[in-house]
Amino acid sequence: MIQLDEKIYFYLLSIIPFMVIVYILLRIWQTRTQKKFAAANLLKRLAPNKSGFKTGLKLVTMMLGITFLVLGLVNPKIGTKLETVKREGVDIVFAVDVSKSMLAEDIAPNRIEKGKRLVSEIINQLASDRIGIIAYAGQAYPQLPITTDYGAAKMFLQSMNTDMLSSQGTAINEAIELASTYFDNEQQTNRVLFIISDGEDHSEGSTLDAVELAVEEGIRIFTIGVGKEKGSPIPLKRNGIVESLKKDAQGEVVITKLNEETLEDIASEGNGEYINGSDTEKAVDFIKDQLDQMDKTEFEAKQFAEYKDQFQWFLGIGLIFLFLDIFLLDRKTEWLKKLNLFNEKEIN
Repeated sequence: MIQLDEKIYFYLLSIIPFMVIVYILLRIWQTRTQKKFAAANLLKRLAPNKSGFKTGLKLVTMMLGITFLVLGLVNPKIGTKLETVKREGVDIVFAVDVSKSMLAEDIAPNRIEKGKRLVSEIINQLASDRIGIIAYAGQAYPQLPITTDYGAAKMFLQSMNTDMLSSQGTAINEAIELASTYFDNEQQTNRVLFIISDGEDHSEGSTLDAVELAVEEGIRIFTIGVGKEKGSPIPLKRNGIVESLKKDAQGEVVITKLNEETLEDIASEGNGEYINGSDTEKAVDFIKDQLDQMDKTEFEAKQFAEYKDQFQWFLGIGLIFLFLDIFLLDRKTEWLKKLNLFNEKEIN
């Protein structure tokens, strides 16, 4: 397990592309100036030991030095002692709809980003609960198994998008069935599934059957609706620019609407509640109250109790690269010249 102390120092790496740009501009200026001064063969006579390769090598060495120094400032830590601790909480699985309809922008910035923000804000309110994440469209895909690592959960959450699953459509039943496999502890009775969706469902009536089976396994299902009932077209973008709107087989623009009725039915059958996700703060507060009212079950979790600093290795390597840059000269190395690796002819 790796922990980063001061991630803010990663911004210093922006120096590197700036250095590359300056280097390229400088080389262009030098080349143009030299052409004005003298012909290429005369320049080789005037400075026969000048090495273009060494100049580039010095830049690479300096960039590596800066990179390792920045990593040293960030101070990566490695977990050295793993302990088993007892915690009390609820097992929670978030099933996030990643179908194309979630690209609709009837709720800012769009449905999927709104859904991800809701999940992230809910995670911020948790203390010792275990969480898992599922992505689903035409099929369900396990994104993150049950864990207490909230940082990893947020990382996986941010990587979710509508292109991650090739099978399109919205099969809520598959998400519920997959979520049921996440809760593998037979003694764990506090099981919660949050379905974040616009309510479009193409599973042809089998969703309520899946809900019934989940309830039998002690799972409470809450649904969170993202979108507006009046609906919105689905923009298809490339590089952030809208190229077209999604159309059906007849060439008509598809209007996708928030289907609250479906989500309400699922929540009702699942012994849960339907929450409209338009107001993030209000929705998160309601969910927190619901979770606080649930009985907490004790479980064991492994976590690193001690971490060891690793900054010294990165600082050391960074300083070595910077010292190498100091001793690297712009002229050609004599023993490499004697090898004549590129079959270069001597200029007399």
